[in-house]
Amino acid sequence: MELRPADSSSGWRRTAYSVIFEADTPAGRAFDVALLWAILLSVLAVMLESVRSINATYGQLLRAIEWFFTGIFLIEYLARLMVVRRPLSYALSLLGVIDFLAIVPTLLSLVIVGSQYLLVIRTLRLLRVFRIFKLGHFVGEGEFIVDALKASRFKIMVFLTAVVTIVIIVGTLMYVIEGGNNGFTSIPQSIYWAIVTVTTVGYGDISPVTMLGRTLASALMIMGYAIIAVPTGIVSAQMASASRPAAQPPAFKQVVCHVCQAGEHRPDAEFCWRCGEHL
Repeated sequence: MELRPADSSSGWRRTAYSVIFEADTPAGRAFDVALLWAILLSVLAVMLESVRSINATYGQLLRAIEWFFTGIFLIEYLARLMVVRRPLSYALSLLGVIDFLAIVPTLLSLVIVGSQYLLVIRTLRLLRVFRIFKLGHFVGEGEFIVDALKASRFKIMVFLTAVVTIVIIVGTLMYVIEGGNNGFTSIPQSIYWAIVTVTTVGYGDISPVTMLGRTLASALMIMGYAIIAVPTGIVSAQMASASRPAAQPPAFKQVVCHVCQAGEHRPDAEFCWRCGEHL
């Protein structure tokens, strides 16, 4: 059944909606700030639980804290579904999926041991800080970077294809040159070495011994510096050539449409720019 917070019979839903989804009111801002603190504390509890010495002493307490915060997030998720007009649309939206995934790991830990550590996905919910503290101009800057990456995606794909080809060829050559006695036991193992080398990571778990192998490795190391610089240059050139408006991006009204969940409405907007619903 579709909920309609704007109806007179659903006054409590309208009030709850303004608190849960909007940050313009003192109550809504306080709710979001409290939610951010809950996210940070729950993630901190998970991190501390992974420390063996702390887990041995406070493991039961930390697990109780995890379940406490999971209960809070579950209630909050259900409340969001109750106050929106189209619960399924919210549940399938990006933020809705993230909110749901913030609950699943704790419940999954009842079946799969250790899955509770996946609760760190809750940090994605901290993206709400941009809306809460009205940092909308950062969103515009983020979109600028994303647009540059999209415009460069074909060049980057061609570049990555060339890199993959290089590491396959060099890894195979190294397998032939060094052989299994020197740690290059298979072509996949040798390709792993080539990837580690070309990215200048250099774990050192495998290294060539023969002179020919070391010569090939040296060439790949030098090539690695140029390979790292190429994608950075592609994206930087795209960002430099992109036209940027001289004026500051407009401030947005911190109101979320209760029908389609659209945000970023202009300060003087009375209707949703996406679905036309009255704000």
